[in-house]
Amino acid sequence: MKIGSIDIAQPILLAPMEDVTDPSFRLVCKRLGADILYTEFVNSEGLVRNSEKTKKKMYFSEKERPFGIQIYGGEESSMDGAARIAESMSPDIIDINCGCWIKGVALRGAGAGLLKDLPRMEKIVSAVVKATHTPVTVKTRLGWDESSIRIVEVAKMLEGIGVQGLTVHCRTRAQAHKGIPDYTWIPKIKAAVAIPIVVNGNILEAADVPKVFAETGCDGVMIARGAIDNPWIFQQAKNLMNSGTLTTDVSLAERVAVCIEHLTLSVEYKGEHYGVLEMRKHYSGYLRGMPNIAKLRAELMTYATAEPIVERLARFAEEVPAEPEPAAGIIFA
Repeated sequence: MKIGSIDIAQPILLAPMEDVTDPSFRLVCKRLGADILYTEFVNSEGLVRNSEKTKKKMYFSEKERPFGIQIYGGEESSMDGAARIAESMSPDIIDINCGCWIKGVALRGAGAGLLKDLPRMEKIVSAVVKATHTPVTVKTRLGWDESSIRIVEVAKMLEGIGVQGLTVHCRTRAQAHKGIPDYTWIPKIKAAVAIPIVVNGNILEAADVPKVFAETGCDGVMIARGAIDNPWIFQQAKNLMNSGTLTTDVSLAERVAVCIEHLTLSVEYKGEHYGVLEMRKHYSGYLRGMPNIAKLRAELMTYATAEPIVERLARFAEEVPAEPEPAAGIIFA
């Protein structure tokens, strides 16, 4: 898949996810095999109003490249300005969110709301393309609902105005994260345009990745919820694709080590107070399937600094006599 300076065969991408893909989580996923990383959703209005909190979402390190900043909004003027601000951070890609389904975004004419007004989508995306020299990509859904799927038309339109890549979550906005995604649209899109097409939606296990590549002929696969509890999914999928071997078991020692790595990075980037607080949502995922996890998680929640958490996790790893097979599970807000 080639977009600008990025040239990776069959890349596996970490999806932009609000309150998930902060620098600490991204770096863990990068080390475990994610090829392309993205920010959380960056509000265009916040950027043009010079919100420091919004701007911080765009910060990234050189270790994270190739890297994309994803912006969203429903107004040409703010999206134009946001694109210029995003470009000043020197990302490899500027991605436009045309797929977020939540009411606070979609019903205000941004995210998936743009699928209800394609001329408006065209104007907004075109404004972003014209505002920057950085490659612009779009992430969207099949349509607003089943009766309004026009994704092939959308892909042609986006290619025509200079978009260099398209990620398709193969559900409608009405489906949100429910129901079975319809991957059959991907070959139709591929036949209609020459830009790279990335598939997203319900890719929850490593075995799903080569299956989606084979069934759709897509150029890349983007993983969202499947990485939250299992950041090893990138590594596992690549092993399967390269060697035909699928190994999904992750030892308790490895889970604890990566959990501590994630905590350390969280504190490094956010300071001890917020780094510890925001790490709390990840403990159940890292230790899923382990004995007495509810009790341990409750204890970890009581600590306000990182040192006792690290000590307790290390002690927990020593206390567990045998390592049961980790159970699969997904948590997504």
